[in-house]
Amino acid sequence: MMLHNMLLLLVFFITCFGDLLLATDVQRRNLASGNPGFLSIDCGVEDDYWDNPTGVWFKSDKEFISTGENHEVLPEYQFDNEQYGKRYKTLRSFPKGVKNCYTLKVEQGKNNSFLIRASFSYGNYDLKNQTPKFDLYLGVNYWATVNCNDFNAFFYEAFHVFPADTEYVCLVNTGNGTPLISSLEIRPSNISIYGNGSSSELQFSKRFDLGSISSLSSSVRYKDDIYDRSWYPYRLPNSVPVSTTSDIDTQDGSNLCKIPVEVLRTAVQPPKGFNSLTGSFSVPDHEYNAYFHFAELVDFEDKLREISITANGITQGPFTLEYLKPSSVSFQRLQIVEHFTFTISTEKESGLPPILNALELYRFEQFELSATNQSDADAVMSIKHTYNINRDDWQGDPCLPKETTWTGLSCRFDNPPRIISLNLSSSRLTGEISPSLAHLQEIESIDLSYNELTGSVPEVLAHLPKLKVLNLSGNKLKGPIPQSLQNKSDNGSLLLRLNGSFIEDQNSCQMDPCKGNSKKFIVPLALSIVAAVALVTLISVLIIFHRRKRRKRTVVSSTASNEEGLLKSKNRPFTYSEIATITVNFSTKIGDGGFGEVFLGHLNDGTPVAVKLLSSSSRQGYKEFQAEVQSLMIVHHKNLVSLIGYCKENGHMALVYEFMANGNLRQHLSETKKSVLNWTQRLQIAVDAAQGLDYLHNGCKPPIVHRDLKPSNILLTENMQAKIADFGLSRIFSTETASHVLTSCPAGTYGYLDPEFHASGNLNKKIDIYSFGIILFELITGKPVIIKSTECNIHILEWARPMIEKGDIRMIVDPRLENEFDVNAAWKAVEIAMLCALQASKQRPDISHVLSELKECLERPFGQKVVGFVIA
Repeated sequence: MMLHNMLLLLVFFITCFGDLLLATDVQRRNLASGNPGFLSIDCGVEDDYWDNPTGVWFKSDKEFISTGENHEVLPEYQFDNEQYGKRYKTLRSFPKGVKNCYTLKVEQGKNNSFLIRASFSYGNYDLKNQTPKFDLYLGVNYWATVNCNDFNAFFYEAFHVFPADTEYVCLVNTGNGTPLISSLEIRPSNISIYGNGSSSELQFSKRFDLGSISSLSSSVRYKDDIYDRSWYPYRLPNSVPVSTTSDIDTQDGSNLCKIPVEVLRTAVQPPKGFNSLTGSFSVPDHEYNAYFHFAELVDFEDKLREISITANGITQGPFTLEYLKPSSVSFQRLQIVEHFTFTISTEKESGLPPILNALELYRFEQFELSATNQSDADAVMSIKHTYNINRDDWQGDPCLPKETTWTGLSCRFDNPPRIISLNLSSSRLTGEISPSLAHLQEIESIDLSYNELTGSVPEVLAHLPKLKVLNLSGNKLKGPIPQSLQNKSDNGSLLLRLNGSFIEDQNSCQMDPCKGNSKKFIVPLALSIVAAVALVTLISVLIIFHRRKRRKRTVVSSTASNEEGLLKSKNRPFTYSEIATITVNFSTKIGDGGFGEVFLGHLNDGTPVAVKLLSSSSRQGYKEFQAEVQSLMIVHHKNLVSLIGYCKENGHMALVYEFMANGNLRQHLSETKKSVLNWTQRLQIAVDAAQGLDYLHNGCKPPIVHRDLKPSNILLTENMQAKIADFGLSRIFSTETASHVLTSCPAGTYGYLDPEFHASGNLNKKIDIYSFGIILFELITGKPVIIKSTECNIHILEWARPMIEKGDIRMIVDPRLENEFDVNAAWKAVEIAMLCALQASKQRPDISHVLSELKECLERPFGQKVVGFVIA
């Protein structure tokens, strides 16, 4: 009976304890869900916790990094401020390794913008009184040099677009002390006005809550600011505060920057008798983005406050402020030397002094480097996990920074970098050869020798196109050598090593020389050694001969064969007879363009291609034409039509492109087209085209200006993915002066041609922005660029302007959509199109900003009214 009671008590205890654990887990999940999209990492703590003062759920950094040591800051140096919680009380230091990286995985991270804040406090945790200095990297690009030159707490903050769902923050030891970090905070921040693009970031410089009476040690932040920005109180010299207790409408869509109400309720204005506000701040020489935020705090009944803003010589305005409604004005990429200065002036007609509620200043950084090719990075990461490789430096990106490439790897530093060599010799690897090796498509050498690998040699290794050396000796492999690998070894294209010798004609991976009569084995052994030496010598001679011969060749592509007739080889020159064969003597015409007719063709392997026969008007010689098209063949992006090959022979010129099954955008917008693109498809096409243009403008060095962007040059795949075509052709068919002023150019189509460029001939990226704006109007309205009527022909911009002024979006959007579209997104799209098509090129946004805005249109939920930010 006693035993029975004890068992019941034990069951009761286990049940209660389990319920308690379950309740605790549920409570943790509920607390964390209070910060949607937030990732808050307190470095150096053992357990996750809820921080009451900040209202944020913090996680231990144990699951984000596997290296480093936990420490506590000395009590006398702990930063005691409730607004910043406990994040400065602990830290993680990294006494080992040159590069130590945090792996940040967020939901829907790829191509989305996040605010990233890295915080630091040395606090004499090691009792050495020696503050460190080290480099901080965001992904593969340099972010900042962290200099803990005193014992204060500080942070670095940036708006950054994740190139993938996973991003890295890395600390690099520069020999000036042990790197350390106190916390990492990641906040979703897809705020359209900050649209900084995928190849750049905005680094925090200043953020002021003007007119606030709070102490300098306090700031407005989360939960008042849903993006957890910190707004510091500041009063401009020669200004007086203005404030209100009234509610400010921040939910009507005009508050594009999501400025907190508490920040907007205070402002500054000039003293009585003055009609301008001025400010000046010392900043390092650089490019900056400035953001001015306003909300009218006084109801003047019969008057409206009108202002103009001048920032470092650039003026925008006039703008009219509405009572209790937020608005923002941005200045993009101001070139600032020593001082950022601004003046906000009142318009004489207004008679009311200017105000300013808040101000932000960010340093604009262009990221030059791309992460290692995703397929290569995924493959080597899979290999790391398969073999449980615990090398300290196998963190972050495999190839970059160059000084910290993973040991055992060699990379070719293209953009993106590619892995070309992997050496894991004597690394205690066990198990079978990883199939992930097959994804290293640019690999030239693999050394897995002297490990404990078992199983067979996978045939997929024979399909690696660039593999020249494969060393598998010193393992426990069994089974026959795949014939395809044997063939490559036999023909000298692959040096295959097993058990210390090059393989010639073996049927299995393991051969036991001790079996049979030892005397009978001596002669074959001697012959084998002589044969092996001779083979090695022969291969060495062949390699030297091949290299010398290759240097003398004038073949355009290193992968193309010398033999004629290998028609299926891509990225190579074609003869005119080959072009005729591909197109069956030009029997199927599929289009016309400004540069020539387009014909359907098929390569020998059946791959469909589009062959564009070009006009012979180019003044360039063969070498110049060859150099231009070869440079275009290495331009690869998912939203650019791939150039496969080219021909220039006896006056005949042709370009061979990938075939696009769904034709061009002009065909799909035609009024005679029975099937109509829906609203989401139109926005997605705009995003796709913007991504392609962003790569041409900001991803290529030097940038490529299309010059003839129009719907017929936006082609669609079988899955309706949009790709830009004909980029770079204007350069091939033009001559330009050293100053890049166009002297002769066939590019540019009436209606899409930038009027400023047409008048001045000054070539820049903004001519493509104008054309893109016109295309966007066509996508929105379904109208052609020139709208024909019985009375007159009118440009789509002239047609749209009065419709926009009437304020009825349903009169603007293509009626064939039958009102199946999001009104808010439509207004936003119209606004973007208007910005792109501004007369003055300097006022047009960069394509990276356009792309960010369009993505917001695509993701915008229903029910938000879009007022938009001011168009100057």
